[in-house]
Amino acid sequence: MHFTRRSFVGVTLAGLAGLAAGREPAGAERPRAESAGTVPAPLLRRALDALERHRGNIEHRDVIGIADFSQHSHAPRFHLLNLGDGTATSYLVAHGRGSDPAHTGWLEHFSNAPRSEATSAGAYRTDSIYVGGHGRSMRLDGLDPTNDNAASRAIVVHGAWYVSEEIIRHFGLLGRSEGCLAVANSSLDEVLTRLGPGRLIYADKA
Repeated sequence: MHFTRRSFVGVTLAGLAGLAAGREPAGAERPRAESAGTVPAPLLRRALDALERHRGNIEHRDVIGIADFSQHSHAPRFHLLNLGDGTATSYLVAHGRGSDPAHTGWLEHFSNAPRSEATSAGAYRTDSIYVGGHGRSMRLDGLDPTNDNAASRAIVVHGAWYVSEEIIRHFGLLGRSEGCLAVANSSLDEVLTRLGPGRLIYADKA
């Protein structure tokens, strides 16, 4: 299972918001910018803004997911942040083939268009967990104009064979999804358990 864990040294939700705005929480050690698993401040700020903006649709505000698609696909760029103690656990995640037609490992553009097979940017509400064509999966509801076709496009969180350390060792990058947030099969249960229905996922570039 390819994930990294970094602590924000006891930073609370208020502290995370301060960090995103460039203010250092009192008594806390500032995370190193180069640390794997840390979320860039501008992206963190937008994710927290989305959490507030969509508070009426988000029942649980203890953990949020942030997909940092400014990173190459070989990086663990899907971060689950515990907003109570400030810790982050980071996982591999694939982007859509329509967002990376040359398969370079870099997400070139987002799209919300049907049949685009691209990743969409914006805030998602996690919905029900079910068993489908990709096995155990979690539905996503797009909350922004940039991703409000997520449900009709069947954009979900699911496990995939093409997301793994072995794939990276052989090819230097992950395979691509059809726009879904595809994680390693070995990480899927943990991701679904920690998120569950009614939480926020925010996907964008830093």
